Amino acid sequence: MFSINEIIDLAVQIEQNGEKLLRSAQKEVSEPELVSLLQWMENEERQHAEWFSQLSPTPKESTDMSHLEEMGKNLLKDMLGDQSFSLGDTDFSKLDNIEGLITIMMEFEEDTVLFYQLIRSAVTDQETLKLLDRIISEEIRHAERLNAFLVSEPLS
Repeated sequence: MFSINEIIDLAVQIEQNGEKLLRSAQKEVSEPELVSLLQWMENEERQHAEWFSQLSPTPKESTDMSHLEEMGKNLLKDMLGDQSFSLGDTDFSKLDNIEGLITIMMEFEEDTVLFYQLIRSAVTDQETLKLLDRIISEEIRHAERLNAFLVSEPLS
């Protein structure tokens, strides 16, 4: 149901939405340690968006895109909008410790994985499934890196 390019567009949009929200959140926190983590996460989301955009095996804008593919692309775009999953409900101004922020960021990554897994159930093309699995693996790895910060030194 979803093409590779639709999945990539979706992944890039999710990362850009997270990046935008994290940039805004930096203005709401006062602890330098939290600002540092938010800056790091913003950069990670930007890098993910760039990496995801380079995964496409075909040109993004195909001149022979069918009407159904165009409708699917628009549906995904409308469905996602500026969605930032669990981050959208966060009042960053009330955060006062890095552990709380890391926990929130891990929830965002986990929400993203669940979203991709939901989409995965509607994909039948093997090439698209492989790409989607790479994206899911990267998001899981990101959550694992955040979890590692809970038991290690703070970000610098």
